[in-house]
Amino acid sequence: MNKSMRLGLKAGERLYVNGAVLRVDRKVNIELLNDVKFLLEAHVLQPEDTTTPLRQLYFTIQMMLMDADDAQSTELMFQVLLATLQKTFENETILTGLKKVERQVAKARLFDALKTLRALFIEEELIVGKTKVMIEGELSEPRSFAAA
Repeated sequence: MNKSMRLGLKAGERLYVNGAVLRVDRKVNIELLNDVKFLLEAHVLQPEDTTTPLRQLYFTIQMMLMDADDAQSTELMFQVLLATLQKTFENETILTGLKKVERQVAKARLFDALKTLRALFIEEELIVGKTKVMIEGELSEPRSFAAA
């Protein structure tokens, strides 16, 4: 049994459906009546925003959703990047999140994997901030990062 999903889009907003990019010219509600792979524009990460390891992993999964024709090679890239991150991170919250992402991708729950990764961005920013302070030799506390 398929569940329908209603989406509300603002004028000029984009929706990515099965690799196609749709832009609406006015406020509109759309009901998806069958299972499709889609992303709302607000959830799409641009290449120039892949500035951290978790954002790079997010972008890879995003590409699996948006470019089904190249999903197999993108999935291989995902596996390599995931394995590297699992060996690199020591933070338990991030490691637990990465295991969850791995399970979600294995079950083809790519949108859920993206949601899981978005929730880890703040934790990663705190780690990056602490690392930056240590590298620069500053004695001050790292600055806090606002939620994206």
